[in-house]
Amino acid sequence: MECGGIARGLRWRIALVAGAAIAAVVPVPQAVVERLYSEGLYPSVQRMLTTTSNFTRLPILDLLIVLVVAGFLALAWRDLRSRQPWPLTLVRIAVRALVVGSGAYLAFVIAWGLNYRRIPLIEALPYEPRRVTADSAQRAAALAVEQVNALHDGAHASGFPSGDEIDGRLADGLRRAVGDIGRGASIVPARPKTTALDWYFRRAGVDGMTDPFFLETLVATDVLPFERPFVVLHEWSHLAGFADEGDANFVAWLACLRSTPSVQYSGWLFLYSQIAQSIGRDASVAIAKQLAPGPRADLQAIRDRFVRHVSPRVAAVGWRAYDAYLKANRVEAGTNSYAQVVRLALGVRLPSGAPAFPAPQ
Repeated sequence: MECGGIARGLRWRIALVAGAAIAAVVPVPQAVVERLYSEGLYPSVQRMLTTTSNFTRLPILDLLIVLVVAGFLALAWRDLRSRQPWPLTLVRIAVRALVVGSGAYLAFVIAWGLNYRRIPLIEALPYEPRRVTADSAQRAAALAVEQVNALHDGAHASGFPSGDEIDGRLADGLRRAVGDIGRGASIVPARPKTTALDWYFRRAGVDGMTDPFFLETLVATDVLPFERPFVVLHEWSHLAGFADEGDANFVAWLACLRSTPSVQYSGWLFLYSQIAQSIGRDASVAIAKQLAPGPRADLQAIRDRFVRHVSPRVAAVGWRAYDAYLKANRVEAGTNSYAQVVRLALGVRLPSGAPAFPAPQ
């Protein structure tokens, strides 16, 4: 009986590791992922997991990390204190790590990670590369400046969505944006939460994160009020199945434009920053001179936040690791995918035929 139990335990461990390996390396056509997972299974999984995790203000991911790490260390300590030969003990610990990692990877793929393999927006929507030029980017930057200048006073006067509650105005903006691009089902918005990883977030310059296991939204505590609407919508775009960072930025920006003036301000301020980084120093400096004192002060506050909190060493290590993670999940551009939002905003047309970027008045 004991031998049978050991054999069964060995078989399920082998099956778990093999299943993770197959999930990692076997190619699945993007159209299949889109139809069966992103537009099929995933929306039901998202609604179930996020509804459950919304019952508590505490991130379930934090609890999961503590339990897994504590359990693993306790079992490793037990193995080290046993009288078995050291090589066998080390092999046992390594095998356990492989099994736990395989289980975590399979849970990640099923709960959210397979969205990395869906059809990217630049292929799913009508995209016109000829519209993405240096001149069009400069015109777009100028329009973004006009928008933040016009929206600043009203946005600050009316205030920004509160930090730790689900704001219906944000949710409505996201629903309208996803509907306008013709992709994705309605989602259950996640309550923005503060995580025990917050120290790392602030030191690494990470504004937010989507928990890929319980589909929670985690936001850094130092994110400024006028940044927060876009950050939350970016993470909710991930919840809507847009795993690629550029796609999530684009959907979040569209959602901002379909919400209240204060949320629009957050979206335009983000897009201005992204375009300004892509048009060259001279053009960027010239357009920045058109900023009104209010938006200029807000952008300076963002820079000051980074200088005050971000550790260049921690940020460099963290972003290299994240770059490797994205590439391992078939995002060839890695962390450079964040900047894809500029190409999408300038070059994409919505299914209705309207350009994503509004024409200057």
